[in-house]
Parts: sequence; C-alpha cells; structure tokens
Amino acid sequence: MQNASENTGATRDITERTLMFALRVIKVARAIPKTNEGSIFARQVLRSGTSIGANVEEAQAASSKKEFVRRINIARAEARETLYWLRLIGKAGIVPMVRLREILKEADEIVRVLTAIEKSARN
Repeated sequence: MQNASENTGATRDITERTLMFALRVIKVARAIPKTNEGSIFARQVLRSGTSIGANVEEAQAASSKKEFVRRINIARAEARETLYWLRLIGKAGIVPMVRLREILKEADEIVRVLTAIEKSARN
C-alpha cells in the first residue's frame, strides 16, 4: 500500500535493515552449540529474528492502513521477542555476551523504529 508505507521514510530503510538483521541472526544461530538446549534456542531466535523482515515486507504490500499497522505491530512484537531470546542466549552463556552486544543494540533500535513507523502510520 503506497500511502501507508510512505508515512515515514523509515519504512523503506527498515526493509533493508531487517533483512540484514535476519542475516546476523542466522550467524548467531549457527554459533549456538549443537546440543538439545542449543537447538531450542537456535530455532526460537531464528523464527522470531527472520520473521521481523517478512512482516515488514508484508506491511509494504498491505491493502489498507489498518493492515499496514497490523503487520508493523507483528514485526515489532517479533523484534521484541528476538531481543528477549538474544538476551537469554547471552545471559545463559550459550553465546558470549560480548559477541551479542551489537546485535542486541540493533534489535533494540529496530523495535524503536517500528514503534515510530506504527505511530506515524496511525496519525
């Protein structure tokens, strides 16, 4: 939907940003040890971390403002979930927190950008 997605210039940037973020999440998942516990963490962070960009892409194709906002809200929820899993992975010592510092910062920034896009789209 052209009009809703143009409410902020951030929506075009966020599609690329979330794609790059998904690639970083894939790298983190690959670094998780191949244990029963590790498999669970890897699957969870992969699911939520790659879903963010997919929902942003769906928002770009929304047929209404309401659908655009709904998809952006889903993307934001997935970003918050990813932030949770990344923090848990680090705090549990599965992947060193030092290695996760930048991706945690990026996840937080993505949540903030998606929040701003949603607020802009609603107004």
